[in-house]
Parts: sequence; structure tokens; C-alpha cells
Amino acid sequence: MFGRAWLVGCALMVAALAACGAGDGQNGTEGQGKKKQKAPTMDMQQAGQRSETILDGTLAAIRPPVKWAYGAPVEAACSTGLNEPTGTTTVTRSRNILTVVSEQRRGNLLGLVQRYWERQGFRIVDVNSDKDMPRIRARDAEGFTVSLDVGSIGNVSVSAGLSCAVNSAMTYPTGTPGHPGGPKAEELRPRERSDFWSSSEPFRQ
Repeated sequence: MFGRAWLVGCALMVAALAACGAGDGQNGTEGQGKKKQKAPTMDMQQAGQRSETILDGTLAAIRPPVKWAYGAPVEAACSTGLNEPTGTTTVTRSRNILTVVSEQRRGNLLGLVQRYWERQGFRIVDVNSDKDMPRIRARDAEGFTVSLDVGSIGNVSVSAGLSCAVNSAMTYPTGTPGHPGGPKAEELRPRERSDFWSSSEPFRQ
């Protein structure tokens, strides 16, 4: 059940990226009467590297620090409305937070990450304030989408990606699941304790 919940969140992230690409004209032909936007200039390798940099900065901004592990990367081929290939692919990278974040401290985490993203030039495009599975999503001027999601049992993941980058070979950081130097399967379940993030006491400033 846990793995399924994470995969659903990842699928939602890819769908959101694909929607962004379609709106930018990077996903093939646009509706009649709309001006076609410029073609993508970033390839998959560049998109993957930039996504990892965004995630590095996001995790570094979380204080007190949290333990994390690389999530499985996702690539989804982009196509036109007629299911024709475009030579572009949506690239998504993610990190799974292994520190237990209590329900009482989730708001602190989401708020801290949201403020960091806004300082980096991201614009918040979606906020889900669900009590059990909150989410925030933002986008920058380059077209990168970032998302912080709380899963069904309190697991937290952070994703970043770009819709419809030009097809190319890619490399992955050591430790990426399913790639050389990484585990065969993702580390999903939070297990590390933190005096701050795992506390069940309401935070008072």
C-alpha cells in the first residue's frame, strides 16, 4: 500500500508536468488560434541535473536537517494530441525524507519549503491543505515544477522536474535506485527520529 501511494503521487507530478508542457507549446501542436511557443532548448541530461540542483537546495534549506534518500527517477515520453512522438520527454527526480515528520510539524515543514521556493523565484501554483495528505506545488520561469507531498502514512517526498525536454542520454547521482551505485528498490518508509520534526508537541515560536 505504501509503495502504491508514492507511485500515485509520482504519477500526479508527471501529469502536472505534462500539463505545464502542453500549456507552453512544448508538447506538440496547440489549439487553433493560439500562438505556438518556442521549442524546448534544454535536453534530458540538463533537465535532470537542474532538477537535482533544485532538490539539493530544497533539502539544504530544511532546518533542523532531515535524513533523505534518492527517489526513483521518472521519464515519460511527450506526444501530440494524436499520440505522435515529439522527440521530447518529461523528466522528474525526487527525494524521500527518511526523518519522521509528525502531524504537528508538517505545517512547519511545508511553510519552510514554500518560503524557500518563493525566495528562489518559484510561484506557488497549487496548495492542498488536506489534514492527512497536504501538498504544495510551484513553478519557475524556466518551466520547472517542484512539489512537496505528504503520503498516506505520513511519508514525505520532494520532486522536481521539467516537462518535455529534448531526448538525450542521462546520468544519475550515485545512490539513485535502479542505477549503478544505488539500491535496487527505493527507501520509502521514514524511520529516523528528530527531536524537532518528530515531536508530537505543537510548535510555538
